[in-house]
Amino acid sequence: MALSWSAKEHKNTNQPAVATGLKRPRNDVGNKVAVVLGAQWGDEGKGKVVDLLATQADVVCRCQGGNNAGHTVVVDGKEYDFHLLPSGIINPKSISLIGNGVVIHLPGLFEEGDKNEKKGLKGWEKRLIVSDRAHLVFDFHQVVDGLQETERQAQEGKNIGTTKKGIGPAYSSKASRTGLRVCDLLGDIKDFSSKFKNLVRQYQSMYPSLTVDVEDQLKKLKEYGERLRPMVRDGVYYMYEALHGSPKKILVEGANAALLDIDFGTYPFVTSSNCTVGGACTGLGIPPLNIGDVFGVAKAYTTRVGIGAFPTEQLNAVGELLQTRGHEVGVTTGRKRRCGWLDLVIVRYAHMINGFTAIALTKLDILDVLEEIKVGIAYKLHGKRIPHFPANMDVLQKVEVEYETFPGWKTDTSAARKWGDLPVKAQNYIRFIENHIGVPIKWVGVGKSRECMIQMF
Repeated sequence: MALSWSAKEHKNTNQPAVATGLKRPRNDVGNKVAVVLGAQWGDEGKGKVVDLLATQADVVCRCQGGNNAGHTVVVDGKEYDFHLLPSGIINPKSISLIGNGVVIHLPGLFEEGDKNEKKGLKGWEKRLIVSDRAHLVFDFHQVVDGLQETERQAQEGKNIGTTKKGIGPAYSSKASRTGLRVCDLLGDIKDFSSKFKNLVRQYQSMYPSLTVDVEDQLKKLKEYGERLRPMVRDGVYYMYEALHGSPKKILVEGANAALLDIDFGTYPFVTSSNCTVGGACTGLGIPPLNIGDVFGVAKAYTTRVGIGAFPTEQLNAVGELLQTRGHEVGVTTGRKRRCGWLDLVIVRYAHMINGFTAIALTKLDILDVLEEIKVGIAYKLHGKRIPHFPANMDVLQKVEVEYETFPGWKTDTSAARKWGDLPVKAQNYIRFIENHIGVPIKWVGVGKSRECMIQMF
């Protein structure tokens, strides 16, 4: 399957300027990076798209988030669940990189790797590189995450609905400049221990009920650190060499999604990182000039996990049908996902921020049994269309959705492998989405496995 990455035609044969000491011509941009991003509230099937592209990728990167992300990939009938590991780790010929923008829970990382190894994922530790600038998530961060949720519920009557994986507290430590990084753990252990104890004391002053067995934690962290050591590199230098060395196909796998972005999402019901295209630059040390294709992934309907406004949500038989047929349960949390009609307002909003060059539309087959299908095309407030996506969640709760209604195709599409195999009514549905967003649809997903992704061009 041919990939339309700019890197495919790249002719640069020079060695990295830093490695050789040579000055590089200013017009030598280097290899382009393809980025896969969620265009809704996550759970769009990004893992499948990454898996498809990763079969020909040389490097697959994670740039943000932590083990709050969950990607399911099915290969040769085996189902793998990834949370911290890039989905590209399945490809034995590619390198997987966890970038500086990711927050890493080391027990979770090794548990995930070992669990997938039992399913057949061999040699993953030899194919994984971890940036020395990545921040660490500690067990007490996860406990604090739960305590914060309990406090929000008690004080405000509602919580954010976090995964309780410690992501928010870890990014808070990072932002307050008290966090600890991979390079700290692998450096002077006495200095690391002192900083770790200070960080524990800081959180205990805020949460008096927090108990931490500091010495036990430090002992385990030292052990994890030694297991991690062979994988650790200077991530900035590694990416520079990958971009400016021999031609390479480099793929960035975004976690979470546009509507969960800390700046652009449905705040405060969001994640704690930038899961839009800018996160690829800051989370890996990639110059904007090296960003090539940006692939947005959207379901043929809409889901979200947890709390927050959801204009097209269907609290009825349609919502139940989508939840049941789509097996809509969070990979990380096990929570049922809320379901509703496809909302093109949020997909267009995601496109405004990310500049998608193409879209992957997944889980079309879930709609096969419906008599009619609706698509949200605009929001109205006080009877008037609004051209923007509201920042204020109270406003978003009040919007009225304007729908376009389509006849269902009432045909099983799960065996379709090319455009012509799809019913005409399904083709019309896809073309409407494509035209409304103004971005071509490159893939259509009709099932769980790699073979179920129909490539359009």
